[in-house]
Amino acid sequence: MIKKLGLILTGLLLVLATGCEGIIEEEPENAENNRLEESYSEENNHAAETIGLTEPDLESNIPLEKAINQRASRREYQDTAIKKSEVAQLLWSASGKQVDGVSGATRVAPSAGATHPMEMYLAAGKVEGLETGVYRYLIQEHSLEQVSREDIREELAEAALGQNFIAQAPVSVIIVAHHERTTNRYGERGERYVHMEAGNISQNLYLQAETLNLATVAVGAFEDNLVAKLLQEEGEPLLIMPVGEPN
Repeated sequence: MIKKLGLILTGLLLVLATGCEGIIEEEPENAENNRLEESYSEENNHAAETIGLTEPDLESNIPLEKAINQRASRREYQDTAIKKSEVAQLLWSASGKQVDGVSGATRVAPSAGATHPMEMYLAAGKVEGLETGVYRYLIQEHSLEQVSREDIREELAEAALGQNFIAQAPVSVIIVAHHERTTNRYGERGERYVHMEAGNISQNLYLQAETLNLATVAVGAFEDNLVAKLLQEEGEPLLIMPVGEPN
C-alpha cells in the first residue's frame, strides 16, 4: 500500500513539473490574455479614432451544410461596394467574441491555450459608410481602429506577386500572426498551432462569405515584409482574403 501511494505521488509531481506543454485544447480567456491584447492596442495606437460596428447576426438564411457544400475560392468580383454591416459580420466571424460567452471559450475560432496570436486588418476600398483606408479590428470592443486613410489595394496586389484580383475586390481581410503569444507557452510546436488557427479563421471567413452571398479566396503568396509595411505591423502576415460580390 505504501509503495502504491509513493507511485501515485510521484506521478502527481511529474504532472505538476511538466505542466500543460502537450495540451492544445482551447482554454477560457483570462485576465492575462486580455492584458496582452490591451497592451498591444496601446503600443500600436496609430490613430485615436475608432469606429463602432453593428452587432453580429446569429441567424442566416443559408444552412451550415449548404454553405460548406457551396464554399469555393473565387477570384472575380463586381465593381460594387459592400455594406459596412457585412464587413462587421466578416470580421466577427474571423476572430470575434461569442455574443453570449460567459464561461469557457469566448472566441468564435479556437485558439491553442487561448493564446490568440492573430490580429485582423481590413484594407477598405469600397465600403458603404466607411471611408477608404487601413483598419485594425479591435476584437474586445468589436470596432475598427483606423491605421491610415490610404487605399492600399493596388500595393497589396503588387505585394502579392501581381494577383490583380486583390486590387479589384472592394475589401481584403489580412490575417497577421504574433507567433510569440503562442510559442512563449508551447515552444517551437506553437508555430504549428498558430498555422492551425489561421486555417480555422480562414474557413470561418469562407463560410460567412457564403451566407452573405459574397466571394473570397485565401491568398498565401505575397512578400511578407511589403504587406507588413502597408499595414504598419510588426507581426507576420499569413493570409490575404479579398472579399466582394461574385462576378
